[in-house]
Amino acid sequence: MSINYHLLLVLNVTVNIRPKYLMNPRKFQKERKHKINSEVRFPLVRIVGDGEPVVMSSFEASKLAQSEGKDLILINESQNPPIVKIEDYNKFLYDLEKAQKLKQKATLKVELKEIQLSCEIAINDLQTKARKAREFIEAGDKVRCVVQMKGRQKSMPERGSNVLERFFDMLVDVCQHEDFPKYDGNKWSMTLRQKKVK
Repeated sequence: MSINYHLLLVLNVTVNIRPKYLMNPRKFQKERKHKINSEVRFPLVRIVGDGEPVVMSSFEASKLAQSEGKDLILINESQNPPIVKIEDYNKFLYDLEKAQKLKQKATLKVELKEIQLSCEIAINDLQTKARKAREFIEAGDKVRCVVQMKGRQKSMPERGSNVLERFFDMLVDVCQHEDFPKYDGNKWSMTLRQKKVK
């Protein structure tokens, strides 16, 4: 009996390139944290959502969810009656994860970054500084911009103000003033923060 080693090699490679989730499907199944549909069994449940809460049996609630092509999701079992919601479960998880991310983002510490500019700064250098400031602002940080007036520049303070105005114009789509430009001790400064979403 002859053995086709080439065929064995091909078969071996084919087996080894299978996706990992096919090799061990249970390992890649996401654990579900909510009871849904037929798992929700109570004499009465309170359905919450966009309208007024409605009380009915879990059997009736499950039938209602099924008629709408959605899922019956147990929200709070400790209440009397237990709180449920009728919604597509995948959408429910997506909205829940999105809300958690927004909450985490809101609790992140806001840092104050400082960017040094000058009256003589070239346009390409100003653009480079603006790109860096944009990164800070989009990350949720505040940016303090400083223009130090030196020598004869002190006799023309408006030049420092003009630099700050040009700098702000490059970032106006993502930021707003925390502190407007001010001149103090031969130094111009302003603070920018992320623009509020309306």
